[in-house]
Amino acid sequence: MKKIQNLTKKVKSYNSKLDEELINNAYEFAKTYHGKQSRASGEAFIEHPLEVAFILAELEMDEATIVAALLHDILEDTDASLKQLERTFSPEIASMIDGVTKLSHIKFKTQKEHQAENLRKMFLAMARDLRVVLIKLADRLHNMRTVKYLSEDKRKRIAKETREIYAPLAHRLGIFQLKWQLEDLAFETLENKKYDQISKMVDQKRAERERYIKDAIRLINKEIKKQKVKAEINGRVKHFYSIYQKIAKKDKDFNEIYDLLAIRILVEDKKDCYAVLGALHNIYKPVPGRFKDFIAVPKANMYQSLHTTVVGEEGNIIEIQIRSREMHRVAEYGVAAHWTYKEGLRGKKKQEQLAWITQVLQQNEASDSAEFLEGLKSDLLEKEVFVFTPKGDVKSFPVGATPIDFAYSIHTEVGHALIGAKANQKIVPFEYKLQTGDMVDILTSKSSSGPSKDWINLAKTSKARSRIRQFFSKEVKEDSVYVGKEELLKVLRKYKITFVISKHTKLLDEVSAKMNFKKTQDLFASIGQGKTSAKQVATKIVNELSRAEEREVTEDADVKTTTKRKAPSKTGVAVKGIDEVLIRLARCCNPVPRDDIAGFVTRGRGVSVHRKDCENVASLERQTPDRMIDVFWDLGKSVNFQVELQVEALDRVKLLKDISITISDSGVNIISANVSTTKDGFAIFRFLVEIGNIAHLDNIIRNVRKVEAVFDAHRI
Repeated sequence: MKKIQNLTKKVKSYNSKLDEELINNAYEFAKTYHGKQSRASGEAFIEHPLEVAFILAELEMDEATIVAALLHDILEDTDASLKQLERTFSPEIASMIDGVTKLSHIKFKTQKEHQAENLRKMFLAMARDLRVVLIKLADRLHNMRTVKYLSEDKRKRIAKETREIYAPLAHRLGIFQLKWQLEDLAFETLENKKYDQISKMVDQKRAERERYIKDAIRLINKEIKKQKVKAEINGRVKHFYSIYQKIAKKDKDFNEIYDLLAIRILVEDKKDCYAVLGALHNIYKPVPGRFKDFIAVPKANMYQSLHTTVVGEEGNIIEIQIRSREMHRVAEYGVAAHWTYKEGLRGKKKQEQLAWITQVLQQNEASDSAEFLEGLKSDLLEKEVFVFTPKGDVKSFPVGATPIDFAYSIHTEVGHALIGAKANQKIVPFEYKLQTGDMVDILTSKSSSGPSKDWINLAKTSKARSRIRQFFSKEVKEDSVYVGKEELLKVLRKYKITFVISKHTKLLDEVSAKMNFKKTQDLFASIGQGKTSAKQVATKIVNELSRAEEREVTEDADVKTTTKRKAPSKTGVAVKGIDEVLIRLARCCNPVPRDDIAGFVTRGRGVSVHRKDCENVASLERQTPDRMIDVFWDLGKSVNFQVELQVEALDRVKLLKDISITISDSGVNIISANVSTTKDGFAIFRFLVEIGNIAHLDNIIRNVRKVEAVFDAHRI
C-alpha cells in the first residue's frame, strides 16, 4: 500500500520546487470526502486516487496534474462541488477534475450512447487541457490492474473498451509506457487462455533468445566503438499482446517470430543515430523493405526513431531501434514528455496534438453517439502513412486512405470541389491508396456538382466520410430510403438469403420497432444516411427468420406416444416402467454415464435420450411436457459411448497429428474429426470419439491439454 509521503518523495525527485503542502491538502481533502467508501477489492477507496497519482508521477507530471489525480473522483462519488474545488485549490485544477468526471447524472438510452457521450465530453476537455486525458489514462490503468475483483460481464466490458479506445488513445498520444500495460491487461482479461499460452511459450524460449541477443549486443558494441559514438545498448522484450498480434494478423507460427527480444540503441544526438545505422549495416545484412526513418518523418504522435531489421548470425532476424535519449523520452512518455513541471505543452507540438483533437470533435459534431464512437475507433486504431503537400508539409493518414481523404483534410469545400488528384506529378484515380512519401496535389473546380455517393466507400478517414454523408443528408429522404434498401439487401445476399421486402413487411416492422424507428421507411433512410449499420439490421432479420424456422420445425416434430414396443436398448439406458422400447442417445448432446438425463418420446423412433442441460430439452419441456419420460443409466454390460471433444490451440505445423496421436494413445477410437482455422492464427478441432469406459474421458482431456500450443480442451 503506497503512502502520501512516498508520492511527495517521488514528485520531488524531478521537481525540487514542489509545493508539498498543496499535495498533502489534496490528499486529506480526498480522504475526508471519500470517507469510508471502499472498492470492489475491499480496500479503502482513497488508495485508488493515490495509485493514479503515482502513475502520473512516473510520467513526471506537474504538481497541478498530481493534485487533480488525487481529487479526480471527488465530483462523481462525493457531495463536494466544482465551486468548492475552485475556492480550495484553483480553477485550473477544478477544470481538469471536471473534465475527467463521467456524465453520471444524465440518463442515456443505451450503454453505447453513454460511452460515446463520455468520450465526447473528455475530448472537449482535452481540447482545453491535454492533461485531462493523461489523468483518465492513468485512472483506466489502475482500474485494469484491479479489474479481477469485478463481475465477469463488467470485466469484459471494461477490458474491451480499454483495448478499443484507451490503449489506441495512449498510442495516438505517444505514451508507450501506458499503452503496452493497457494492451496486455486487456488481453489477459479478454483472452486469458491465449495470454497464458503465449506467456508459457515465451518463458520456454527465453534463455535461448537472451543468449542470442547478448552475443549480438557484444558484436554491435564493438563495431560502434570504432565510430567513437557513445551508445547504450539494451535487449528489448516484446509484450504479450504485440506477440499475439504478430501471430494472429501476420499469419505466423510462434517459432517464426524472431524479435521477441529485440535491440534498442540510445545515443546522444540525431547525427549519432545515422552513424550507428551505418555501422550496423556494415556488419549485418539489412532485410529489404524493413527500414523506416521516423526521424526524418516523425509519426503523428511525435515518435522519432530509426527502425531496421537485419539478418544476424545463424540466419536469425534481429529488429533494432536507434534513437537519441530525448527521442526515447518522447517515445516512452509521448505528449507527457512535453508537459513537465517546468512548462506545459507549447508551440508546434501543442498545435499538432490540439489539431487532431479538434478534428475528432469537428468531424463528428453532427454525428449521433454510435457514429461518433465508430469514427473515433477508426481514427485511433488505424496505422499511418505519411504524405507531402506541394509545399512540403507532412500529413498523416490511416493506411488505405485515398486522395478523397487528402482533399477533405484540407477543407470541406476543397473535398466537395474535388475533380482529380496527382501523386508524384502523375494523375491517379480516386481509389488510389496513398503511400508513404507521396507528393499529393488536389485538382478542384468551382463548377463541380459535389461528391459522389461512391466516395463514402472510398474514403478511409471518419472526417471525409462524415462530410460526404452530411452533403447527402440535405437531399430528399426518398433517395436515402432507396440507398438504405440496397445496402441492406446487399448484406442479406452475403448471408445467402433471397429477401423480398414486400413479402416481409411485418417482420421489417417488428425489427424497426425494436430499433426505435416509427416506420420501416425511417430505418431504410437511416441506413442510407450511414447512421445505422446495414450489417446490424441484416443480423437481426436473419435471427428473426431463424427463430421462425425453428418454431416450424418444432411444431412438425410434435408426435404422439409410440404404441409399438421395440427390442431392449444396447445404449446403457433404461426407461422406468417399460422393458421393451427402442432407445437412442441424442446426437445433439451425446449423453454419457454420470450425466443427468431425460427421455423424449419421438415419432416412430422410440425414446431419444438427452442430457438435462441440453438446450433442446428445455424447449421440449415447454412445448410438449407430456412427451417427456423418466430414464436412467443401466450399465449391466459393456457399452460404447460417443463423445464430442473440442480442442482450441495456437495453429502450428503438425498440430493435428500430435493431438490425434494423443487421443489414439489413450485407447479410444476417433470416429470423425473437423478442423477450422481462424483469421487470427488459431485452430479449433472437433473430434467425435468412441469410448468404452467413461473414466477415459477425463484422462483424454488432461492429456490433450498437455500438447504444445493447446490452451483448452473440453467436452461439447
